[in-house]
Amino acid sequence: MKKVFLFFALLAAFVGQAQILEPVKWSTSVNKISATEYELVATATIDAGWHLYSQNVPEDGPIPTSFAFEGNANYLKKGNTAEGEGHTIQDPIFEMEITYFEKKADFKQRIRVKGKTPFEVKGTVEFMVCDDSRCLPPTEVDLVFNVK
Repeated sequence: MKKVFLFFALLAAFVGQAQILEPVKWSTSVNKISATEYELVATATIDAGWHLYSQNVPEDGPIPTSFAFEGNANYLKKGNTAEGEGHTIQDPIFEMEITYFEKKADFKQRIRVKGKTPFEVKGTVEFMVCDDSRCLPPTEVDLVFNVK
């Protein structure tokens, strides 16, 4: 009986230490610009101490943030996804100049509506985050934008 209790106590301690880190939470919104133009906004809320990397990262650096949008007969993408102003530093780990975001980052994609509203725009964001001592593997998150 003591061995069974010890086994479950060790198992509980191990499971308690194996936490999943999710330092970035994503939300979406849509801004109407005109009768035929909308702005899709993906907002990253970043936990303290973590850095989310820009879409524009030099080769051999961390994985850049990237967006993909599913094709849809109701809209056309206008240009590339824009990002807010981040912090640019000479990164000692990657030994290069890198732009990253702390606390919050907004990414905006303009679209032109071809059909009737409402409809959904589905997409994904792939990103990588690091803190001062570690980096997490790239993560992909599904995004949904409700165009009304």
